[in-house]
Amino acid sequence: DKWFRQHFPGLPHTRLEKLLRTGQVRVDGKRAKAKDRITVDQKIRIPPLDHLLKLENSEKSKKTALSSKDVKFIRSLVIYEDDFVIVLNKPAGLAVQGGTKTRRHVDALLDGLEADGERPRLVHRLDKDTAGILVLARTREAAKFLMQQFQQKTVQKTYWAVCLGTPDSTQGEISLPLAKKQTRQGEKIKADPKGRDAVTRYKVRDAVPGFVLLELVPLTGRMHQLRVHCAENDMPIVGDGKYGGKPVKACMPQEFTGLLHLVAKGLKLPLPNGRTKSLTVPLPKHIQETLNHLGLNT
Repeated sequence: DKWFRQHFPGLPHTRLEKLLRTGQVRVDGKRAKAKDRITVDQKIRIPPLDHLLKLENSEKSKKTALSSKDVKFIRSLVIYEDDFVIVLNKPAGLAVQGGTKTRRHVDALLDGLEADGERPRLVHRLDKDTAGILVLARTREAAKFLMQQFQQKTVQKTYWAVCLGTPDSTQGEISLPLAKKQTRQGEKIKADPKGRDAVTRYKVRDAVPGFVLLELVPLTGRMHQLRVHCAENDMPIVGDGKYGGKPVKACMPQEFTGLLHLVAKGLKLPLPNGRTKSLTVPLPKHIQETLNHLGLNT
C-alpha cells in the first residue's frame, strides 16, 4: 500500500483494497496483500489504472469543496509545520483513512491543508480510537523520506496509557509475537508463537491500587501491538472493549470507559534536512479526567 501511495497517489486506498482482494495485483506472480513487503527487483503486476484514476477524478470533481467548518477543524489539529511536514494532534474517534462505513476521516480532510497546489500525504497511521501525534508529508519527496524513516524504525514514538492492574516491575520489555486471526467478533490480533516479532518497552509513571499510568515505547510497529501487549500481560487499557473486555468496564465508572485511554504522546522525527524534531502533545481531556478521578499523577 505504501508503494502504491508513492507511485499512484491518485488511487484511493479503498479502490486499492478491492484490487488486492480480487487478485488483480501480483508480486512475482503471486496474489499481493496490502501488508506484503516488497524488495528490489521484485516484479509487480498491476491492471490498467487509467480508468480508475479517471473515475476517481470525475467523482472528486462532483464533490463539493470542504466546508469552512471542516477546513477550520483540520487546521485546528495542526501542532507543527515546516517545509517538509505537518504534524497533527488527532483526537480519539477520528479515523485516519476511510472505510465502508467511515466517511469523515483525516484523509478526506487533507484538502484543507493544501499549500502551493500540493496536498499533504499520510506516511503512517494511528488507530481510530488512539489520540495523539500524526505526521503528514508536505511533498512527494518528503513522503518517500519519511516512510523510509518509519520503516527503518529511526522514528522514536512514545505512548501513554491508563491501564487496569499493575506490572510486576516499574519498567521492562514485553516481547510477544503477534498474528492476525479471524474470530466470531471479526478480525483481531492475537498472541501467536508463530506470529511476527513484536516488542514493547514500558515504564510506570504512576500507580494506585488497581490502576497504572504507563509510558509505552513500541520497538516494532505491529497492528494493535500496544493494546494486545498490555491485555496479554494483565494490564488492559481502559476503554479498550476489543482487547480489554469486561474487566475494564466492571472496574470503572461508565463515563470513563467510552474512549480508549491511549495517546501517541511524544515523537522524535528525523527530517530531510538532517535535523531531528521532537514533539509532544498534552493529554486528551478524557484521559486527564480519568487520571484526576483515579488520583494518578503525570
